[in-house]
Amino acid sequence: MLWRISVKTTPEAEDAVSEVLATTFGQPVSSYTDVVTRVTTVAVYLKDRSGWSKAKRAALGLGLERIAASGLNVGSRKISLRRIRRAEWAESWKRHFRPMAIGSALLLKPSWSRRRPRKGQALVVLDPGLSFGTGRHPTTAFCLRQLVARRGWGEPQSLLDVGTGSGILAIAAAKLGYAPVHAFDCDPQAVRVARANARRNRVSERISFCRQDLTRLPRRAEAQYSVICANLVSSLLLDQQARLLARLRTDGVLVIAGVLTAEFGQFKEALARAGLRLLTDRAKGEWRSGAFGWR
Repeated sequence: MLWRISVKTTPEAEDAVSEVLATTFGQPVSSYTDVVTRVTTVAVYLKDRSGWSKAKRAALGLGLERIAASGLNVGSRKISLRRIRRAEWAESWKRHFRPMAIGSALLLKPSWSRRRPRKGQALVVLDPGLSFGTGRHPTTAFCLRQLVARRGWGEPQSLLDVGTGSGILAIAAAKLGYAPVHAFDCDPQAVRVARANARRNRVSERISFCRQDLTRLPRRAEAQYSVICANLVSSLLLDQQARLLARLRTDGVLVIAGVLTAEFGQFKEALARAGLRLLTDRAKGEWRSGAFGWR
């Protein structure tokens, strides 16, 4: 059995509510919108009820209040907790998780999909799970698009995936030809899942996964990378930017995601003081992602 925590909201606030749920519970998010009522339901799934504590509920409520204060129509914000069977959970994912193409270079799909990649299109097979990410969230999608856009074919390029989660970015990078690919997460369960996903996609020998806390990384880097992806909360990104930048090559690109639009200017100014400029960005809902390079 699983526990489903869901929030009733609006299509306008879907992305923002999804980010709050994902950040609060550290789990992937599913969502759907009723075409008749236009009510959007955003949900996460937990293995046991102990993950639903007073502190978590308070954090979720505070996050929803923050979204409403930003001016978005959050709707009823009704929070529900329901026990469901694993079979029901699996069927729900099958209804909502569809193949996702990043141009002609990359295709992500679940194992049950019969869709085939085009000629020359790299394929990542990733089934959703309690610790999995699927690439559907706009912040993850931005990072995937940047991996494709920044890939210089025929050129050696390395990748560091900070907070790897399901390993989706590291696996996609390996499929696209990045090497070496290093990835870490502070959650040991995430590292186990990422390694399993890499084995399934036959790239485990091309990716180095480890358990690591960004705040405990040495300030002086032993290696530097062509691309660094960091899909983290803005407070952590701001506090630890020196550790990230120490690992970025002089011709490298830092891809950040999961920053509130209202906080993006502050983040951009902090990186500008460190010597970086904004190359491209994208906003969706209350969230904004960007790619930065050295001046």
